[in-house]
Order: sequence, then C-alpha cells, then structure tokens
Amino acid sequence: MTMEGRTCVITGSARGIGRGIAEHLGDEGANVVVNYRTSEQPALEAVEMIEAAGGNAVTARADVANRDEVEHMHEICHEALGPADVLVNNAGITADDQFMEMTREEWDRVMDVNLGGMFNCTQTFFDDIWNAEEGRLINISSVVGKQGNFGQANYAAAKSGMFGFTRTIALELAKGGSTANCVAPGFTRTDMLESVPETVLERVISGIPLERLAEVEDIAAVVRFLASEDSSYVTGEVIDVNGGMDL
Repeated sequence: MTMEGRTCVITGSARGIGRGIAEHLGDEGANVVVNYRTSEQPALEAVEMIEAAGGNAVTARADVANRDEVEHMHEICHEALGPADVLVNNAGITADDQFMEMTREEWDRVMDVNLGGMFNCTQTFFDDIWNAEEGRLINISSVVGKQGNFGQANYAAAKSGMFGFTRTIALELAKGGSTANCVAPGFTRTDMLESVPETVLERVISGIPLERLAEVEDIAAVVRFLASEDSSYVTGEVIDVNGGMDL
C-alpha cells in the first residue's frame, strides 16, 4: 500500500486523529500538507517527524470554515508539493450542550466547521482529486453520527451529514476514476479525552465489545488503505472503526 509520491492534504492534522493520519501517510512516503488553525507548534513538530522518517511535508494555516483561507492552503499545496492526490477532511469541533440549552451560535459554529469546512475543502480541491490518477477523498465522521450522543445534537447532525455528502460525491467523482469514502471512528484515545473522568471512560469502554478505546493508529491504518491504490474499487462507503459498538 505504498503512498510514495502521492500528495495528501489532511485538515486538522496538528493533533489527535489528524496528526496520526498525517504521520502514518508520511511514513508510507506520501507528501503531506499538515493543516492547522491555531496549533502551529504541534503542526511544525508533525512536519519534523514526517521529514525525519524520510517524507516531505509542509504546514498550512487555514480555518476550514473560511473559504479564502482554504484557497490559500490550496496555493501552498500546489507551490510546495504539487496538486493533491488525496484530501482527508478531518477538521472538526464540538460545542456540547443539552438541546434546550444549545444556542444558535453553538449550532452554527459546529455546522460551519464540520460541514461547511468539508464543503470548502472538497470544492477547492475537487479538480485536483478528479484529475489525479487514483484520486481519493476521505471524510472523517464519527460513531456519534450514527448513534447520537447526549448533549451533541449539533455534532451528531454534522457528522451524520457527512454520510450523505460522501455518497453523493462518490457518484460524481466516479466518472473521473476517483473515489470518496467516509470513516466513522468510535471513541479514540486522544488529548480530547484527557479531561474525561476515569469513571466515565470506564462506562464507555464497557459498551465496546472489544473492551478498549480506539488508538489513533487504528483509524490511521484504515485511512491509509483508503488513500492507497489498493482501495480502487471501494467508493461511497462509510467504514466503522468502533470496536463493534453497533453489534
């Protein structure tokens, strides 16, 4: 599943799942655009790790909810590494609140980043993916998009919306020989979970048949497959990586 010479843009890749994906693809020989909004130092560290492993990488600061900034990221990609072969829409935020207490601002911000950001990036890089040999669009959703989660009506709606978007874009990209797929991770061990009380994590784990949280590498390995030429006949799929939570 070599990624040698393929240029990959991963949004929200300074930390967490996105960083794991960026480093995983970089280890496989990909050229990587590490996107961040505020976490500049972690993004630079990700680039250093990729280059230390023999890959090529650059940082690109962009709020995916801002179309002008996304277009600037597209310019950075083209100038430094050439057109993108792979786009991974990973950037996302939460603004949790019980629905009756949720503000319109909380709703709109999550939609602007999680859905609007996916729209901005996919449309900006669409020609790249269409024209690439074995172009790949990969959207990172969540198990919450399938099952819902208390206090996350905005996040669940956005992540569920990714499913329909992915399947539609898969139909449109198919004519050019490129694919679009979606990965729906379960609860994953990242810095976002560090503030969650241990008792809550234990309750979460008790509901997972494999009896553990996902590691970032579990998600990144699936993305690597979807980004490679080995996945050429897989498109329009939502792939669960959740330890069997829906069994």
